[in-house]
Amino acid sequence: MRKNHRPDSSSPPLATSSRRTAAPSLPLDSLAFALRQAAHICAGVLAGQSLAEGQLAEVPAVARPAVQDLVYGSLRSYGRGDFFLARLLDRPLSDEAVRALLLVALYRLETRPDSVHTVVDQAVLAAGELAAGRCRGLVNAVLRQFLRQQAELTAVAAADPVVAAQLPDWWLAELQRAYPAAWPAIVAAANTPPPMGLRVNRRRFSREQYLAELVSAGIEAAPWGEDEAIHLARPLPVERLPHFASGGVSVQDPGAQQAANWLAPQAGMRVLDACAAPGGKTAHLLEQLELDLLALDLKPSRCRRIEENLGRLGLTAEVRVANCAQPEKWWDGRPFDAILADVPCTASGVVRRNPDAKWLRRPEDVASFAATQARIIDALWPLLRPGGRMLYATCSLFAAENGEQMESFRQRHSDARCLRQEQLLPTDASDGFFYCLLEKAR
Repeated sequence: MRKNHRPDSSSPPLATSSRRTAAPSLPLDSLAFALRQAAHICAGVLAGQSLAEGQLAEVPAVARPAVQDLVYGSLRSYGRGDFFLARLLDRPLSDEAVRALLLVALYRLETRPDSVHTVVDQAVLAAGELAAGRCRGLVNAVLRQFLRQQAELTAVAAADPVVAAQLPDWWLAELQRAYPAAWPAIVAAANTPPPMGLRVNRRRFSREQYLAELVSAGIEAAPWGEDEAIHLARPLPVERLPHFASGGVSVQDPGAQQAANWLAPQAGMRVLDACAAPGGKTAHLLEQLELDLLALDLKPSRCRRIEENLGRLGLTAEVRVANCAQPEKWWDGRPFDAILADVPCTASGVVRRNPDAKWLRRPEDVASFAATQARIIDALWPLLRPGGRMLYATCSLFAAENGEQMESFRQRHSDARCLRQEQLLPTDASDGFFYCLLEKAR
C-alpha cells in the first residue's frame, strides 16, 4: 500500500473540493450532517484556510457544537489519522473532501468506541453527499478495515515518535531542542482540549465574590494565581456564566492575563496596545485603572470586535485601524509611557486552541514571523518616552520568536534594558506565553 504524505515542510497544501451548503437529505441534528460539514471544513484547512476565516460560523447553530468538536479533534489528531490512512488506502484519494471525511470518522471511532457501528453508518450516509455518492463503498470498507486492524495500527502508531506526538516532525524537533526535559509535557498539552479561564472584572467584583457567584450557579471553579484569574473545572457556554452579558467577567486564559500585570502602568498614563484584537488585554488594563489608551489593529473587523468587547465591559479606549509598524501614518508625536507589543507569532503555545496552526505552519514561517516581530518592535521603540516600559509578548514556544528575538533587539538598541523575562509553558490550566519587559534608558 502507498503511504500518504506526512505533514511536514515538504508537503504541499492539499487540494480540496469547494464547500457546499447543507443538503436537506441530512437532518441538521444528525451525526451524518456533522461529519459531512466537519469534513468540508477540515479539507479547507488542509488546503491552506485558517479556522479564523469563519467556516464554523456558517454551520447552522443546532449542529455547530458537534461540528466544532469533530473539526478541532480531527485537526489535533491529524497526524495520527493521516498515518492510519496511509496503511488503509491502496492509493491516495483524488477527492480531498472524502479523505477529510475519513479522517474525521477515524477520530470519532477512536474517541467514541461505544458507538462504532453508528459512526460507520453515519459516515457512509455523509459520503453519499460527497463526490456524487461514488465513495460510499470505499468509506464503509476503510472504516470497517480500521476497526478490524485497530489494535495493530494503534500499536504501530505508538511506536512512531512523530505520530505519537501528533505534530509535524520539524515542530517536534524544535520543542525537543529547546525543552529537553519539558517537551513531553508540552506535547501532551498540545493534544488535549484547552482549559477555560476567566478574568473577573475588578470594577464589578472581587475574585472571591465572583467565585461565590459560580458556586451559587453550580459551576466548579478555582482561583489561579494571585489576581483576577479563575480556572473552570469544565468549559461551558458563556451564556451560563453569571453576569457575563453585563460585563462582570470575561473569558481569557490565565497566562494571557499576565500581560496587564507585567506591564503594570500607573493611573493616567498614555498607553499603546499595538496589536490589540480581540481586546482582552486592552480590557484587562482598563479594568485595573484609568488610562489614556490607544488600541490599534490592522483590520476594521478586528477593531469592531475590540469595541464590542469594551462596550460589554463598560470601558472606553481610542480604537484605530492602523499598522503599528508604520507609526508615521498614525502617531501624533506624543510619546507613550507604556507599550504593549503582543506581536503576531506562530501561536505554537496555544496550538490546542488553534489546531489548524500545526498543519498550516512551515519551518520557514518561524523566521518570517520573527522578521515581522522585529519590524514592529523597532518601529514602536522610538515612540516610548525615556524611562517608559515596553512589554514584548507572544503566544509562542519557539526561541527565535522569544528569547533570541529579545537578545537581537537589545543588541540593536543599547538604550533597552530587560527588567524581567519568562517563558510560560502550557499547563492543564493555562497556555504557553513569552513575556519580556523592557525599560528605555532615561
